[in-house]
Amino acid sequence: MLSRAAIESHSIDIRQFIDFRQSTLVNGMRAIDVHNGSGLTFTLLPDRGMDIWAAHYHGLPLTWMSQASPHAPDFGAPWLRLFNGGLLTTCGLTHVGAPETDSVTGEYRDIHGDYTRLRAYDISTSGGWQGDKYIAELKCLVSQAMLFSEQLRVQRTYRITLGEPTIEIIDTVENLYDVPAPLMLLYHFNVGYPLVREGAQLIVPTQATYPRDEAARKGIEHWAHYGGATAGHHEEVFFHHVKADENHFASAALLNTDFGLQFDWDTTHAAYLTQWKNLRRGIYVCGIEPGNCVPEGLNTARAKGSVTMLQPGAAQTFTNRVHVLHGATQVDACRASLSVLEEQGHPVTNCDLTNYAD
Repeated sequence: MLSRAAIESHSIDIRQFIDFRQSTLVNGMRAIDVHNGSGLTFTLLPDRGMDIWAAHYHGLPLTWMSQASPHAPDFGAPWLRLFNGGLLTTCGLTHVGAPETDSVTGEYRDIHGDYTRLRAYDISTSGGWQGDKYIAELKCLVSQAMLFSEQLRVQRTYRITLGEPTIEIIDTVENLYDVPAPLMLLYHFNVGYPLVREGAQLIVPTQATYPRDEAARKGIEHWAHYGGATAGHHEEVFFHHVKADENHFASAALLNTDFGLQFDWDTTHAAYLTQWKNLRRGIYVCGIEPGNCVPEGLNTARAKGSVTMLQPGAAQTFTNRVHVLHGATQVDACRASLSVLEEQGHPVTNCDLTNYAD
């Protein structure tokens, strides 16, 4: 129906079918609404690192959103007060984990770093036909920099294809300074009701799964299964040593019988997957979080010798894809493909979770 010939016969302006549309909210924040004729719509927040806030599929919400969000960036407010929820909150770029004071410099770091408070700039969009597929892209830059400190720059690209309910996110992180910089980067994808609810299941082809702490250890036998919303529930966090295919891509999927989300990512530089189970009543939101680290903080990663140091002039590229699965046929096909990956995939080699083993 949305073939090139049909569209060009009926409309001159492709924005009728696929577009990035920028506006300004009443609180002054910029927002970019995205649609591509597939039923998938989502909103980008340029003033929050060009992360994804609201996301819907045929009107059905895919993510949890915090009260009164989206919140404007504020370096004077705690990270948790600024947490929008939203489909993607990027964590990093030099720290991912709980608040801490640097063991070397004495610098205080809030939870999950500064990225989500940074504003995107040099925003541009483009699109064109590639055969019978129309592909559109949004590109921007996001910088984390301070005089006499880190000088990191991210080029972020969102890629969408007409008629396909998929979001592709490509980040290239570059160190522009003359000294190495720690790089801790985690993609905090947040899934909400009704996609995640009692009876939902997370499928992850893994070599092993490890609990973060005692709360998670009590729930390790049920890490893949989600229960009902529970008052006072304590969050559970699990770390997965994933398997990847011959192209170094790993996958995970949060599934119901006839609806789900599949996450694919390149493990070349992002070998880790963190699962956050938060079943607490009223704030029921769960995270599927690929990254180049687990959220243990820069101090711990540095002490273990596991922190990535990005050398002067060096860059690393991270690719993530999110696919909507609609209908039992697509869900079953996803289960089958992940079963093959479980059987035939190779455990990623640049992942070390031995200190979380019992």
